[in-house]
Amino acid sequence: MNFWETMTGSDLTREWKAFEARAEALPADHRAAWEEIKGHLSLYSDFTGRNLMPILDNALGLLEETASDGQGIHEVLGDDIEGFCAALAGGEGARSHRDRWREQLNRNVAKKLSRPGG
Repeated sequence: MNFWETMTGSDLTREWKAFEARAEALPADHRAAWEEIKGHLSLYSDFTGRNLMPILDNALGLLEETASDGQGIHEVLGDDIEGFCAALAGGEGARSHRDRWREQLNRNVAKKLSRPGG
C-alpha cells in the first residue's frame, strides 16, 4: 500500500469489492447473515475502515468455512447475529454512535449550564 492509496482509501475500496465478490459465492442464508453482520458492525463508532476490514475478513471467512462444511447459519451464529457482532466489537458495552452522540450532548449541556449568565 502506498501513500496515495492510504490517503484516498482506494485500497479499502478494492478490499471491499473483494469481500462482496466472496460473499456472492455464499449460499443465500449465509449471504443474508453477511448483510446483517455488515449492518450491525457499522453501528459501532470504535471502527474505522482500516480497523474494521480485518474483522469483516474474519467474519466472512467464518461464513465461507461453515458454508463449505455444509453447516447452516443457525448452527454457527444462532439467532443472535446482533450479539455476535457485539462480541466482535468488543463485547457488551462497546461504544456505538448513539453513545458517542449522547456523551457529546451531555458535555454541551454541562458547558451551557456552567456558564455564568447562561
